[in-house]
Parts: sequence; structure tokens; C-alpha cells
Amino acid sequence: MQLLDGRKVAKEMLLKLKNEVSGLEIHHILPKLAVILVGKNPASLSYIKQKQLACAETNIEWEQFDFEEDVTTAQLIQKIEELNMDETIHGILVQLPVPKHVYVPDVIRAIDPKKDVDGFTAYNLGKMFLSTDFEDLIPCTPLGIIKMIEHYKIPVEGKEVVVVGHSNIVGKPLATMFLNRNATVTVCHIHTKDLAFHTKRADILCVGVGKINLITADMVKDDAVVFDIGINRMENGKLCGDVDFENVSAKASYITPVPGGAGPMTVACLMLNTVHASKRLNNIP
Repeated sequence: MQLLDGRKVAKEMLLKLKNEVSGLEIHHILPKLAVILVGKNPASLSYIKQKQLACAETNIEWEQFDFEEDVTTAQLIQKIEELNMDETIHGILVQLPVPKHVYVPDVIRAIDPKKDVDGFTAYNLGKMFLSTDFEDLIPCTPLGIIKMIEHYKIPVEGKEVVVVGHSNIVGKPLATMFLNRNATVTVCHIHTKDLAFHTKRADILCVGVGKINLITADMVKDDAVVFDIGINRMENGKLCGDVDFENVSAKASYITPVPGGAGPMTVACLMLNTVHASKRLNNIP
């Protein structure tokens, strides 16, 4: 079994991006990320801190806009429209979740697709269906999985891929990216009748639903590649994924740890998208 070390791959990506950011100085471009945070959700504050550290590591500029819990959808949209017009801002990110009274689809729709570094707008998600050539600004977690596959040179073409979870943020875009790379893809979710029937066929298994020990060793075939994208907090306070790591790792050829797998890659890919957006907005190939 080989560990898919997200921290190591992310560190290499961030170093490369730092050099790229330095190279943009001759064009008088300073990539800049604007982050909108509503309230003080502890998990959101933790994620924001990781993103801010990655910006500091790559010399990407950071500007944060904090709103109280009672902010309206209209107020958030007004701020987004201001950021859309600001030529010094290249990426706009609304940290989710937001309070229930905020209508998220309208908030996401307000973001200029050229600055949508989370890859959540219908425009950027829709383009992905065309081919790899149109995977421009795509959701960061699926992109992180694909970057790990490329780094470890894991073959995808013709492989049986099973994605457990069908969210717009992870499951659906990840399945699409595997299809674009000529895998045979099965998507499972909470209504799937016999989950183990599908997972046992997977050459590459990707799981991201947020349920501790959802995937046990008897549900995984020998030498499968396992990407555990779930993140859960155990009673002792430690983080774990959706996969029974100890037992599944004995069967898998590759597996991601939690933490240290998909998480750092998600943050690195946000930086990648921000630099990419800054170049596209300034017509730099």
C-alpha cells in the first residue's frame, strides 16, 4: 500500500505557484483573492485560516469581508457585484455554509464566472461536460483528486471508477472529470440500494459523504485505489474520513489519509484557480 500524500503534492504545487506569481510581476499583475465570510462557524474559520496561509505561502493577495449572521441575500449579492467590478480582484469565494435564510443559488449566480475560483457557477460546471479542454475553473476538491492521480501516475482510462456521493461540489464534477478521461463511472448516493455491490467493482473508489466508517474492508477489492474525501470529527476530537482506514489500507494499492489527503489538495487547487483566473482576466496564456 502506498499513501497518497496530499500534503506533499500540495506543497509542490504551492511552490510552483509561488514562482508563477513572481513571474506575473513583470506584467504588473498581483493575483488577489476576495473571501466573504458570514458569521463565525468554527469549521469555516478553520478552513479560512488554511486558505489564508496558502495565499501567504504563494504571495497571492488576500482580502476578507466579514458579515454578521443576519446579513441578507441582497446584501451579499451587492458586495459580490462590487467585487466583480473591481479589477484588482481576480477570485471571489463565498465560504459555505451560510445561514439558512441566505439563498445560496442566487449568491453563487451573482459571482462573475471568470472570478469563480470555487468553480460553483452553472457556467463553469456546465463547461466541464464538454471535454478536458473546457475544465477551466472547476471545483477544487475534484481538481485536487485529479492532480493527485496525475502526480502518482495512476491510470484512469478504461478503469472502473465508483464515486460515492453526488453533491454539486464533489461527486458530480468528479464523476464528470473521470468520464472526460475515459473511465467507466458509477455514481452512488444515499438512495443506492446495495452500495457494496458497486464499491467492490471499483478500480478507483472515491468517497465523500461525511459518514464515519461507511466503507469497510469487505466493500473494497484487492489493490483498489481509494480516495477518502470525507471529513468527520470523532468523539475524541480527532478527524477521520468515511473509510475504515486501518483495515482498508491493508487491501488498497493506494489510499489517502484523513487528514492530509484531499484537504491540502483542495486548498492548493483554490490557489491554482486564483492564479489561473488572474491570467485569463489579463489575457495571459
